[in-house]
Amino acid sequence: MLKALPARFLPSPEHGGWRRRPRRGSLQPVSAALMTNPAYFEVGRFLGGYGFMNITSYSSSQFGEPSNVAGIQDLGLGYSAEELESLRVQDIGEGEVTIRLYEGRVVQGPLRGTQAVFKVYPGARAGASEADLMALNELRTHAFLQSDASDICDNIQFLLGAFETATGEQWLAFRDDGKYSAADYAKITSERQLKEQSGDMPFWNPFNRAYKLELRRYFVLKLLNGAMSGLLHMHNHDRLHQSLGPSSIILNTVMDKEGPYLVPRLRDLAFSVDIGYSSVGAGALSDGLWRRASAAGASTPLEKRAFGIADDIYGAGLLVAYMAFIPFCEAGTVDGISLQRLLERTFRLDIYAAREYCLADDRLSEAVNFLDLGDGAGWELLQAMLNPDYRKRPIAEAVLNHRFITGAVLRNY
Repeated sequence: MLKALPARFLPSPEHGGWRRRPRRGSLQPVSAALMTNPAYFEVGRFLGGYGFMNITSYSSSQFGEPSNVAGIQDLGLGYSAEELESLRVQDIGEGEVTIRLYEGRVVQGPLRGTQAVFKVYPGARAGASEADLMALNELRTHAFLQSDASDICDNIQFLLGAFETATGEQWLAFRDDGKYSAADYAKITSERQLKEQSGDMPFWNPFNRAYKLELRRYFVLKLLNGAMSGLLHMHNHDRLHQSLGPSSIILNTVMDKEGPYLVPRLRDLAFSVDIGYSSVGAGALSDGLWRRASAAGASTPLEKRAFGIADDIYGAGLLVAYMAFIPFCEAGTVDGISLQRLLERTFRLDIYAAREYCLADDRLSEAVNFLDLGDGAGWELLQAMLNPDYRKRPIAEAVLNHRFITGAVLRNY
């Protein structure tokens, strides 16, 4: 059982304990109403695109039961074909839906001048009927979560509006709260660390290493705290994320020194699932989840609901592992898929056995030290979130209140 005092804010890495940090450029209060007229928006430059990888089924030959990793992973992590092949235990189908992103702004109405990011789904006229389902599901999920203007979560991306073009494309307009993802942060940080260790960065002072490491630990813990706050909000409102990963978290900064102003936000809710008691077991995009639930022995609506929540927690556990390792290791040392494979296949989710293995590799020492904070609080949390038995995983509130995620461990550093 995970027990810790609830806390809303992370402790500052500076002396003085708990502090509320002011946000730079505080946002004006916004209405929960959505704009559906395309004339309200101005579209800017193309930012890029990405696709989705759909894990359609799970082999039970490895662990005696289906893995509960979140069903949909973003392809924006830069995985190679060889890395994807390493997941042969799972049946992976690459979806045909490719998302385009554009920058822009609101040009009419009370939110005039608000910077926006447009997420564009190809329409059914282009033969992408699945894209229509994803766009509609994402729109409905955001609209539901924003239906009460007094209960809007700061840690979930804010939808400004949506509209359909003459060609059938679905355009979702989100407030631009940052273009970097947690995966981008991890990559940038690991590459910077490689340059520092190799001496390629001028004026790098090795005596600042301990301070920089402390800032990085604070940044990562605040990132995880924000992500779990967003997930808890979704679960409290009967919604699963089902696509949680480092690419599904946007950040307003990727600078460790700006950690006190960091606001992580969950995005990519296209595969969100309604787990209200009347909706459990339904949904065109959630068939895989309910099949896994049945295979794990969840038969009643209450059991399936619990399985769905635990499935999100498992995905969040993989996120914790990713953020505990990638930013603290030099680029090329470890990647997300090889780390997941190490935990799931090599050590069969025995996290403490994995720790002993990592101890023997000096390249992983900072990641080990990070998870060792608070007498191994990070390992304890990982073991709970990645428990092979979904019934024994903590709920989101318990994870959020755990001493590792609250940042309480930093006071013992």
